[in-house]
Amino acid sequence: MVTPDMVKQLRERTGAGIMDCKKALTETNGDMDKAIEFLREKGLATAAKKAGRIAAEGLVDAYIHGNGRIGVLVEVNIETDFAAKNEEFRTFVKDIAMQIAASKPEYIRREDVPQDVIEKEKEILRAQARNEGKPEKVIEKMVEGRLEKFYKDNCLLEQQWIKDPDKTIQQLLNEKIAAIGENITIRRFARFEKGEGIEKKEENFAEEVMKQINA
Repeated sequence: MVTPDMVKQLRERTGAGIMDCKKALTETNGDMDKAIEFLREKGLATAAKKAGRIAAEGLVDAYIHGNGRIGVLVEVNIETDFAAKNEEFRTFVKDIAMQIAASKPEYIRREDVPQDVIEKEKEILRAQARNEGKPEKVIEKMVEGRLEKFYKDNCLLEQQWIKDPDKTIQQLLNEKIAAIGENITIRRFARFEKGEGIEKKEENFAEEVMKQINA
C-alpha cells in the first residue's frame, strides 16, 4: 500500500510531482529505489543526477520589501550562462529572495549551522524540557525532535515555501533542476532589515519637555 509518507519521501528525493510519485510507487509496489528509477526513466527525476555537476554561472539578484524596510541580496548558480537567462530560472531566483525576506533564514542548509550554535540550541532545548517537568530519560529524544524544528525554521532549504506551504524550498529547487535540466545551487545570501541590531535611544519625556521650555 502506498502511503502519503512514502509519496512525500519520494518527492523530496526526486523533486517529481505528487501524482507522478504516487504512480511510480504504485507501479513498483512501494519499492523506493525502483520508484526513483521509474521516475528517472520517464525523465521526471533529474535533480539527483545533476547534483554533482558544477554550477558556476547564474545570477545575483536583489529584492526590496516594505518601502525599503527589508532588503535581500542572493546569489544562485546554474551550469550555463544560457540557462541563467532563462525566465523560469530568473523567477526562481526572485522567489528565493522573497523567501529570505519573509522567512528570515540564518543558513542555507543544516550542514552550514556551526557546531557551537547547535550545542547552544540543545542546551536551551534541554532546559525547556526540564522546566516542563519531562523525565531525563526522554529529554534527549525531545531535544532531537525539537532540533529538527530549529532546522526547518532557520535553514532556507528546509523552510516551507511562502507561495506553497505544502512544498519545501528543497523540493522547489529539485523541481527547477528537473524543469530546466541543469544543476542549480543557492550559494549565498545577505538579508538587511532597517534598524536591526541598533539599540534605539529611549528619550526621557520630562527632560525633552524641559529642553523645549528652556530653548
